[in-house]
Amino acid sequence: MDPSTAEFLLSALSIVLIDVLLGGDNAVVIAMVVKALPPKQRRIGIIAGSGGAVVLRIIFTFFASQLLQVRFIKFVGGLLILWIAVKLLTEGAEHEDGPRGAQSLWRAMWLILVADITMSIDNILAVAAASKGHIGLLIFGLGLSIPFVIFTSSLLSRMMDRFPIIVYIGAAILGRVGGEMMITDPWIRTLIEPSRAIEFGVEIFFAGAVIIAGKLRSRRKSP
Repeated sequence: MDPSTAEFLLSALSIVLIDVLLGGDNAVVIAMVVKALPPKQRRIGIIAGSGGAVVLRIIFTFFASQLLQVRFIKFVGGLLILWIAVKLLTEGAEHEDGPRGAQSLWRAMWLILVADITMSIDNILAVAAASKGHIGLLIFGLGLSIPFVIFTSSLLSRMMDRFPIIVYIGAAILGRVGGEMMITDPWIRTLIEPSRAIEFGVEIFFAGAVIIAGKLRSRRKSP
């Protein structure tokens, strides 16, 4: 595509909209991870974790469509997201009851990388489709997510400090994402062929289940 054509500009605009619409979940998990970091390390964790995730996105883009057809990939990914959501919610509840612990920066970056890549398959495919094979547009689309996620996750982490309820909302969002990944796995689709109503019910169930599991786990860890 010629960069001066309307088609090129339309594709670029589509990529921007895709990043805005599909990048919110990623910003939520990053904000929940860095919330447990000391304030001075938050920006480092956000920038380093987001940057590393984008590099991996670019690499995975070239075979993401094949991965989506492999059974259990999305199912296992969904379970992983649910585990991360419960873990982060538990830590968030602990911070409400006492002083903030000094979480490892490297641990935070690792959680950001794992969660971002697990949740980004749909985003990767959407950007790849919008770029229509243009490598420059592809890299632009994936790279554009860095400033968007940095800004959004920084804002959310500060809001979580002031309004703890946002932590629970974030955990519910991650629970919904995990449920969606599991119910849309090729193995599940072949097994039960779920309707959209069933998919929606599963998403709602896991959104609530994550909050309940996080609260129960927090109570068990309390002295």
